[in-house]
Amino acid sequence: MSAVIYIVNAVLQYLLVTAFLLRVLLPLARANMRNPLAQAMLRVTSPLVMPLRRILPPIGRIDTASIVALLLVQLGTTLIVSMLSGYIGTSASIALVVIYTLVDSTLQLYSFAILIYVVLSWVAPGTYSPANDLLASLCEPLLGPVRRLIPSIAGLDLTPVFVLIGLQALRIALQNFIS
Repeated sequence: MSAVIYIVNAVLQYLLVTAFLLRVLLPLARANMRNPLAQAMLRVTSPLVMPLRRILPPIGRIDTASIVALLLVQLGTTLIVSMLSGYIGTSASIALVVIYTLVDSTLQLYSFAILIYVVLSWVAPGTYSPANDLLASLCEPLLGPVRRLIPSIAGLDLTPVFVLIGLQALRIALQNFIS
């Protein structure tokens, strides 16, 4: 049964929730939403977001419909995995798990995005790809301010290392706060 729970959690959390999380984060990072990868993500998430948008208009640059859709998908994922695990918690404990999982997923997403961004910069420096374009839009708001504080050492940019250490420290602090 644990293999089934893992598969369900992986599909729902790592694919579906991540798509909705990107739907929230990419516009905030001012990513090119005409990018083919962004268009695919929009296509996957639109069946839930578009009906919500009729009820929940955006507030400035914040797409409230996408945020509510993300919360609903995370809540559904949490409930499904909890039921498969045999865990039935209170409303407060489920809400706490939903918030914790979303924050942790965001930190994890940024960690993976930075790793992939760095590897792409080694493999194909200076070339254009839709993935590199989206990753730059997502990662540079985190890397840029740190890059201004920590200069390159002998032409080697260590900024991603420090940002990854910071993201992991935040994940550990969050985990310690919850337990």
